[in-house]
Amino acid sequence: MRILDSYLLKRFASTFFSAFAIVLFIFIFQAIWLFIDELAGKDLDITIIGKFLIYYLPTIVDDVMPLAVLLTSILTYGSLAEYYEFAAIKASGISLFRAMRSTLIFSIVLAIATFFVANNIIPASEQKIFNLRRNIAQVKPSAAIAEGIFTDIENTDMTIKVGQKYGDNDRLLKDVLIHQKSENQQNTVVISATSGEFISNENSNLLELVLYDGYYYEEILPSKAKDRENHPFARANFDTYIKYIDLSSLNEVDLDKESSITTDKMKPMSQLLSDIDSLRINNNEQIEAFTENTLTRIGALDVGANEFLRSTAEKSKALELRAKEGPKPTDPDSIFFAKLSTPKDSILRLIPSWQRSQALKSARNNLAGLKITVAQKGSEMGKRFEFYNRHIIQLHKKFALALSCILLFFIGAPMGAIIRKGGLGLPMVTAIIFFLSYHFLGVFAENYAKRGNIHPIIGAWFSTFVMLPIAFYLSRLALLDRGLIAINLNIFKSITRLIKGFNK
Repeated sequence: MRILDSYLLKRFASTFFSAFAIVLFIFIFQAIWLFIDELAGKDLDITIIGKFLIYYLPTIVDDVMPLAVLLTSILTYGSLAEYYEFAAIKASGISLFRAMRSTLIFSIVLAIATFFVANNIIPASEQKIFNLRRNIAQVKPSAAIAEGIFTDIENTDMTIKVGQKYGDNDRLLKDVLIHQKSENQQNTVVISATSGEFISNENSNLLELVLYDGYYYEEILPSKAKDRENHPFARANFDTYIKYIDLSSLNEVDLDKESSITTDKMKPMSQLLSDIDSLRINNNEQIEAFTENTLTRIGALDVGANEFLRSTAEKSKALELRAKEGPKPTDPDSIFFAKLSTPKDSILRLIPSWQRSQALKSARNNLAGLKITVAQKGSEMGKRFEFYNRHIIQLHKKFALALSCILLFFIGAPMGAIIRKGGLGLPMVTAIIFFLSYHFLGVFAENYAKRGNIHPIIGAWFSTFVMLPIAFYLSRLALLDRGLIAINLNIFKSITRLIKGFNK
């Protein structure tokens, strides 16, 4: 058994490191393709690009490790079954699970290492990548300008929006809109242009922004307060307008500068646990404060109103007790509640006619304002709870990622024994199908959990819950030495017999 365990462990380990290197290489190229727009054409040193890739490597472990374990399991045990080594092992009286013991221990070690990476290394890498991308965006203003949204250019008084960027290094612009701030930080100048371009000189700290076919609008602030009531302004159209941007401060950006901004992906387990409690308490306090404020606004917490409602309820109960005897015609309380209970009457009849229209208008305005306030607060709380859900998901994903290494091992090893095929053909296709199913289920469930459609814990563990019965089923097939083709034939025969039984 020691010889067999050593033999299987060596084959599994060597195959794993080869598969891990191949999968990691593929994901690195995917990262380069993903961030090519942020890195290319920005005059970055090769060491900065290399540092970016090194920081990015740990963040893809959550995809690389499960796929590598799954592929390794299928390749190893598929090759053993293809060359009848499994048959020799079983002929020696050794079961499948006993033969898997050494490789299972190796997978558990990988799971522990994966949890350590997810809890300690990935958060630090996410922080480094965030800081580096944020600082790279400040190297050139064109890198920081996003299409379709207003962007503040650092260390300038400009806010710019472009409809489209194109050309070499996104130098050419379409549908340019600029807001220029005055000395008192007010947007008094608006410049719009059909197109534009950035022109830079390596020997100059000035970036030239040339705008074509546009309009210039400026609000003039007179020194006299009386003249300000007329809201004077100046407006002009232009064929070409040139604006210079000082890059002296932008070119001194420290790419290693740390930022105080942290997200859920940048936190280890201990910090996530602390922040989850803080966020839950803060969200509950926000809801309680808003509820109390809303009730106060509508008068529900007013002492006089509450006393009136309480006394009204007590009088109503007293009248119910006297209902059997019949109310006295001269009883003022009976007359009051008779008015309120009559369908054609309402509480408005208790208000003088000349005040009814004013009361209705005031109530309508209060209700409209309350609806707007509730909608705004609902949107704010939705973002707060999404941020809270993200922390719960990230906490449980650390454990789910570690368990996925063991789970996918129990899928890959039986699958390799069942398909009885080694090499990079069918095993690779089978591994990709299972991994994509696992990955996309996790992505969909995570997105639903972030929005609060399902519980965040379920979102983090959903793909694991789905793959767990598949692992049990495949392990049972491999233990019984039954292939997928045989199972499919048995199912077909059962369906055929069932149809014949219905025909009879």
